[in-house]
Amino acid sequence: MKKRIFGCFLLCLLGTMVAFSQDNYQKPALEQKGSWTLIMVPDLQNYVKWQRNQPLIDLMMAWIVDNIDTLNIKMVMGVGDLVENDGKITNDYDGDQTSESQWKYVSGAFGKLDGKVPYIAATGNHDYSIDRQGNRTSHYSRFFTAEKNHLNHKLLVQNTRNEQGQPTLENAAYEIKGLNGKDYLFMTVEDGPRDTVLTWAKNIAALQQYRNHRVILATHEFLNAKDKRTTGAVNWIWWEPYNVNNMIQKSPRIKLPDANNGQQIWEKAVQPSSNIELVLCGHISGEGYRKDKNAAGKTVHQLLFDAQSMGGGHRYGNGGDGWLRILEFFPDGKMVKVRTFSPLFGISPASQPFAWKRDARNEFIFRFD
Repeated sequence: MKKRIFGCFLLCLLGTMVAFSQDNYQKPALEQKGSWTLIMVPDLQNYVKWQRNQPLIDLMMAWIVDNIDTLNIKMVMGVGDLVENDGKITNDYDGDQTSESQWKYVSGAFGKLDGKVPYIAATGNHDYSIDRQGNRTSHYSRFFTAEKNHLNHKLLVQNTRNEQGQPTLENAAYEIKGLNGKDYLFMTVEDGPRDTVLTWAKNIAALQQYRNHRVILATHEFLNAKDKRTTGAVNWIWWEPYNVNNMIQKSPRIKLPDANNGQQIWEKAVQPSSNIELVLCGHISGEGYRKDKNAAGKTVHQLLFDAQSMGGGHRYGNGGDGWLRILEFFPDGKMVKVRTFSPLFGISPASQPFAWKRDARNEFIFRFD
C-alpha cells in the first residue's frame, strides 16, 4: 500500500514538474516592440559531415524562416566551418559525406533562406584545402555566389579577391540603411585573413560613405572561450594520401603564409577603425565575450559562439544540439540583448524546458556607445 501511495505521489510530482516547465517555456519573441534581430549561426561542420546529423541544419534554417516576421530578422551571420573537409572523397572515421556532398548540403540548407532573408556565410579553416606550403583553395565560391540569394545581391556593396585572385564572397560587405535610424555595414573576412584583406576591410570601413555606419564584422578565428583574442601562428593540415585503419593521415600543422590571428586582426583592422563596433566569431568550442576601446574611443564588443561540441562531441554527437544566437537590437539603437536558443529542443513540449541557455555567458545585454 505504501509503495502504491509513493508511486502515485511520484507520478503526480513528475506531472507537476513537466506542467510547470512547459508553463514557463517562452517561445522566442521580441522583448521590445520595434526591435530588429540578427541571428548568429555557429560552426556547422559536425552536422554536415554525417548524413544522420544534416536534418538538424534544415530544422535550424526552417526555424529562422518561421521567425523572420516574429523576430523582425534583418540579417543571418554564419561564422565559418561550413563543412568538415574541403577535399575529401575517401570514407573514413570522421564523417560519411564527401566534400562535394557536404558543400551541396550546406549550400542547400542556406538555400532555405534564399529570397526570404539576407545572410552571410563566413569561411572557416575547415572550408579550405592547403598544399604543403600552406597555400589555400576552397570550393566555397562554387556554392556561395552573389546570385544565389537575390536579397544578398541587393545589399552587396563591396568585395575583394580570394587567394587565387578571384572575386568571391569570402571577403564582402553588405549595407542596410535605416535600422531604427542607424545605417549598418555587415562585413566578413576569410579565416586567418591575409594582410591585403585586412587593409581592404579597414579601408572600406573608413570610406566617407560609411563613416556614420555601424560595422558588424564576422570572421572565424578571433576570440577564445577564455575571452582572450587568439595568438600564435595560423596553421592548417595537409591530408596525407594514406588511410590507415580507417583514419586518413594528417601532416604536422603547416603555417599559412600571410595569415593573421585574432590579435592581429584586432591590431590591423578593428582597433584602428572608428566604426567597427561588433565582431562575431566561432572556431573554438564554447562562448566568449569581451569589450575594448578602438582608436576613436568607441567600445568594440566581441562575441564567440561555437556549439559544435555541445551535441555530444566532435565525432559521435549530433553536431551542436541546434543552438543559435539571437541578437535583438533594441529600438534605442544602443542596447542589444543576446540570447541562446535551440530550435531542436524548442520543437517538442518534452524538451522545451531545455531550449534556452539562461546562464550569464549565454544571455546578457551589451550597449553600444
